[in-house]
Amino acid sequence: MAKNLPISGKEYAEFLRDLKARIRQAQVKAALAVNRELVLLYWQIGREILSRQASEGWGAKVIGQLAKDLKTEFPDMTGLSRTNLLYMRAFAEAYPDKSIVQQAAGQIPWFHNCVLLDKVKDPEQRLWYIQQTIANGWSRNVLVLQIESQLFERQGNAITNFDQALPKPQSDLAQQILKDPYNFEFLTLSKNVQELELERNLVTHMRDFLLELGMGFSFVGSQYPLEIDGTEYRLDLLFYHLQLRCFIVIDLKMGAFCQNSLAK
Repeated sequence: MAKNLPISGKEYAEFLRDLKARIRQAQVKAALAVNRELVLLYWQIGREILSRQASEGWGAKVIGQLAKDLKTEFPDMTGLSRTNLLYMRAFAEAYPDKSIVQQAAGQIPWFHNCVLLDKVKDPEQRLWYIQQTIANGWSRNVLVLQIESQLFERQGNAITNFDQALPKPQSDLAQQILKDPYNFEFLTLSKNVQELELERNLVTHMRDFLLELGMGFSFVGSQYPLEIDGTEYRLDLLFYHLQLRCFIVIDLKMGAFCQNSLAK
């Protein structure tokens, strides 16, 4: 017979915390599964529209008629508007291979895919942004920001000597995390800004700064003290990168960049 023992505060708190974590994990998995099925359904509808337009010679008017008839049959279902059906058609046309939908496009929300259809025409770039969205958990607004700042073009283009100074594959990863140029439009800087003002603004806008730096950066501190042979130096900004497993020092300079310094 079970005993009616008093509940231990610590044990119950741990038990409750574990249950909450499991419930949240299940909710996330369920939401992802629903999203995959919805995106796949939209792809299938778009593919059927493309196929019937090609085989039956139906024009653009069929989209409007479909939207009206489907809305009558499914009045409580959102996403069956004429505009969304046009997106489904464009989606199926952009991804003729079902496996790409299942493995990539189906892993992000539908309206993320609509943003990519509108703003990214190159298939390679579109797939890259999908992968980055999955890896970083970007919201739709963040995805738009990254596309408009041309992140794909800037990623990995910084001038470095990593291939000479670091072993592979660390040199390749280090190169990939840098951009050229960085986009600091979120800062409000004076025309003749100095390094200290730039540093203070970056620290104040650390969330936006970390977003621009990319995945894996963890902020350690500004004006971080470092003692070498009895002499104290101050590092403008110090970060730790979780993938590289190393510290990254950012030395802020307002002026021309000297490429010869890389050889030092």
